Amino acid sequence: MATGFDAALSAVEPQQIDKNAASRAHLEVRDVLASDSVLTEWGIDSILIGSYKRQVSIRRISDVDVFCRLEGVPTSVSGADALDQFFRVLAAAYGTTAVKRQSRSLSVNNDSWNGLHVDAVPARPAGPFWEIPDRDDASSGWQETNPDQQTELSSRMNTEMGDLYVPCVKLLRQTRRTLIGKHPGGLFVEMALYAACDSGFVSGDTTREFYISALQGVSRVIDAKVNAGVELEDPTRPGKTLKFRATNEEWTEAANSFRLAAAQAEHARTASRCEAEATFHQLLGKNTDGQVVYPLPADCNTDGTTKSRLVAGDKSIAGGNQKFA
Repeated sequence: MATGFDAALSAVEPQQIDKNAASRAHLEVRDVLASDSVLTEWGIDSILIGSYKRQVSIRRISDVDVFCRLEGVPTSVSGADALDQFFRVLAAAYGTTAVKRQSRSLSVNNDSWNGLHVDAVPARPAGPFWEIPDRDDASSGWQETNPDQQTELSSRMNTEMGDLYVPCVKLLRQTRRTLIGKHPGGLFVEMALYAACDSGFVSGDTTREFYISALQGVSRVIDAKVNAGVELEDPTRPGKTLKFRATNEEWTEAANSFRLAAAQAEHARTASRCEAEATFHQLLGKNTDGQVVYPLPADCNTDGTTKSRLVAGDKSIAGGNQKFA
């Protein structure tokens, strides 16, 4: 039997038109980059990374990340130099106005991609890991990362959690959109859930129970960061921590919002049916198309009360004018 969470997962799932555009866009950009003689000499070998690759994107897909491994790039080439070469190639193919240079990638737009863009990230080998242009100073350095391992760990965690992890990442990304502003972003919530699962904070045999437990776990991780300065560890690079963009005020807002959401979801375990349904309806809000993610049952009000039922013969029902046609 379909549940509210079945409907919710359907409502946050990217539409097929976006999936088709994403596939077409990243293949096109990768072909353009691979055809350049300089990048070919540098040994370019691109792969997909990011939320699209990990299958945790929610409606709508706004970007696709292409990780461009440059196996043979000279050590003398700076992050800024690599970005210059990528800009040269992509601007020649798409025009300068369609290519935006960012701190560590090139963002490419095309009218035929249904509103999404492709982020092409140059990367060079760094021992067992990779390096991408340094966010703060690409002109002088590179920054260590290991995104392909992140994809593997996500898939492994999903298996360990009975295929409930990836769906719950999507639900938590949607919850984040409902609760807070732009920062911290969806990746933080995903990695907070990973840390919570890895620490044994999350359990459940159904999407509903797993989601409730996940809110508890994520709230616990955010509280530890905000109130005790405990940074999220990078599961792909032992001994390293993850960095996310957010102000102190945004971190505090996130901690408070998820703490309240966790308490509301926990209360829903024992609340009346309509009260519980209204809680999930509120926490999951609307998707970017304006569609309600978790629909209320027909007999429930948004405040969690049950709609009154009119019974035939009830004297409180007006009798009408006794005229029938």
